[in-house]
Amino acid sequence: MKKFFGEFKKFITRGNIVDMSVGVIVGGAFTAIVNGLSNNILKPIINWLLSLILGSNSLSEIYTYLKVTKLEDGTIDLANSIYIDWGAFINAIINFLIIAFVLFTIVKVFNTINETSKKMMDMKTHIEFKQEKGLKLTKKEIKFLEAEAKKEAEAKLKAEEEARKAEEEAKKLTKSEALLTEIVELLKNK
Repeated sequence: MKKFFGEFKKFITRGNIVDMSVGVIVGGAFTAIVNGLSNNILKPIINWLLSLILGSNSLSEIYTYLKVTKLEDGTIDLANSIYIDWGAFINAIINFLIIAFVLFTIVKVFNTINETSKKMMDMKTHIEFKQEKGLKLTKKEIKFLEAEAKKEAEAKLKAEEEARKAEEEAKKLTKSEALLTEIVELLKNK
């Protein structure tokens, strides 16, 4: 039993599960906000516009009847009639557009933040980013740049020294080869 709860704890505390749970909860709250915006702000405005254009009072009264069933008093029985509810459809489109726009905005902001954080991962990129934006560097960043310049200068000197040593070795070999050639010639002549 202890092992089971240990595994469950390990599963539940993984980052993905927690992130997903937060996403579902925020999504539920966001849906309530979108529905409130759609039903309480946008729908009345659309209803008002429709009443001006079509003479209908609201989205809930915009139907196309395919089969009409009437009650004894002559009113339409919506429960037994077959109709297309344009109001519900328009409301669903409004909700979709609001959600799509907000999600697009969230993803765009998230991608911008993610891109910026990747740029700032290492100090050198961070400094280059600040210099691009014309921002002032901190003392720590200036010291980092000086240390990098010093390392680059030392590396350049070391490379030059190694190249010089390699050249000297090549000259020594050439001198040795010339000396050996002379010795061989002298031995041949004797």
